[in-house]
Amino acid sequence: MKTIALLFILSLSFGSYAQNEKHVKEAKKMEYNKLNEFEKYVILEKGTERPFTGKYTDYKESGTYVCKQCGAALYKSTDKFDSHCGWPSFDDEIEGAVNRTMDADGRRTEITCANCGGHLGHVFFGEGFTDKNTRHCVNSVSLDFIPANTETKKGKQ
Repeated sequence: MKTIALLFILSLSFGSYAQNEKHVKEAKKMEYNKLNEFEKYVILEKGTERPFTGKYTDYKESGTYVCKQCGAALYKSTDKFDSHCGWPSFDDEIEGAVNRTMDADGRRTEITCANCGGHLGHVFFGEGFTDKNTRHCVNSVSLDFIPANTETKKGKQ
């Protein structure tokens, strides 16, 4: 009987813990930037913007590209290059900022924000555009830009 009572108490405690974890995750999610319908389509539903229409396709300023949804730093402007593919292209990411996952069809590698999981685009290898031989093809709508020497919540960029 004592064992059953102890198991009952433990199950209540675990249920309370699990419920608390759920609230913590929801609170973190609520801290994300508000997205418009098109941004939701691309970032949450893994859509894409039309080529040559994005704000950052031909953008040349110095600074840091961050995730539109959570604000995590993803790419440095020094790693951006002109690939003429219609989307912003980078040959490197900030270490630990981007996750890579094989698409369900096995043909492309999806890139997502390591912090929030937001869809960024795809990464391609072996095209010869840069010495690093890597092209992160990123939707402009998945990004925000912080100019160099700008003060942010996380410090100076």
